[in-house]
Amino acid sequence: MNDEMDILKLILGAILWFLFWLAPLCALLFTGYVCFSLPLKRQERARFFLDLLDTALREGKRVENVLISISESRDRSMGVRFHLLAAYLETGMRLGEALDKVPRLLPTQISTMLKVGGQIGDIGKMLPACRQLLKDAQSQTQGAINYLVLLAFVITPMGISIFGVLETFVMPQFEGVAVSMGAQNSHSIAFLVVHKTLLISIQILLLAVVWSVAFCYIGGPRLTTWTKSGAAGIIDRLFYALPWRRKRMERDFSAMLAVLLDSGTPEPEALRLAANCTANGVFQTKTGLAVAALQQGTTLPEAVQNLDQSGEFGWRLSHAMRTRGGFLKAVLGWNESLDAKAFQQEQATAQVISTGLLLANALLVGFVMVSVFGVLISIIRMELLW
Repeated sequence: MNDEMDILKLILGAILWFLFWLAPLCALLFTGYVCFSLPLKRQERARFFLDLLDTALREGKRVENVLISISESRDRSMGVRFHLLAAYLETGMRLGEALDKVPRLLPTQISTMLKVGGQIGDIGKMLPACRQLLKDAQSQTQGAINYLVLLAFVITPMGISIFGVLETFVMPQFEGVAVSMGAQNSHSIAFLVVHKTLLISIQILLLAVVWSVAFCYIGGPRLTTWTKSGAAGIIDRLFYALPWRRKRMERDFSAMLAVLLDSGTPEPEALRLAANCTANGVFQTKTGLAVAALQQGTTLPEAVQNLDQSGEFGWRLSHAMRTRGGFLKAVLGWNESLDAKAFQQEQATAQVISTGLLLANALLVGFVMVSVFGVLISIIRMELLW
């Protein structure tokens, strides 16, 4: 009878352990998988859409007709917004007009580039720049997976939890024992106990910053659109202040401007359209100054000086205007250089932030260990003297 009761208790304990620990852990892991796979799904959806456009253009078909015919297959993997886009196309809208109706189908910059391609009558010229944007998103995804997940959901939360338990339950008791025994070197323990709220608050603040970055990464274009509408130009200024973001804006702007100029678009209009492709208000404002300078009689290479501090962009435009190779060929090398520098700066920043947070946690752990062992050594010496 006792054996049966023991077995029943064991089974009951296993069930309770599963319900209260294993099941929530599995649910948490699954939720993390779903959240961090959302950006990858968005990239794959955009990449497939660009492949459809490329295939239609190579076969000489009208892209609107190809998208409508694919939507008629009722393939759910295409997503609801793709079928909504096709429904707008069936009403006779052009691709650019339909993209305005379904703004969340593609990232803002890619949609803008495709609409600019529609205006000049050659969407195919925009596809390389669109694919480059997806490549940027892929590098950001790799950086997030390498650094963000480890910091946001493993190291920092565990550090806060362990430190909070030590400060609340262990350190006060340990301090009382040390004081009662007259141990020296207990000042560091007292410091940890007195300032525990401040130390935990600093850790929580760092965790909130890391979680905010994770939230922005998961939210993607939709979150960026909501934030821009609510925070005016703050987000644009923040993105422009990040050096790797700014270099990619310069790369996208120069590539779009070169394509537009090669297609015969007037310089002021080409500047405005290329600036729109950056989807950044600060860059568009600076481009507006360049357009105003053009209208006052300034040459194009001189007008774009405020967009590039190095002056190389203006020099390349000036060289392209004197030769027959075209603007796109003239800025190709500079664009590749900007892309390489942006990737290097982005990875270096991620390494510095992750290393800094790890060192901060390590210093805190080291301070706690030195304080505890200092008191223990003092107690041992007192016992030896007795």
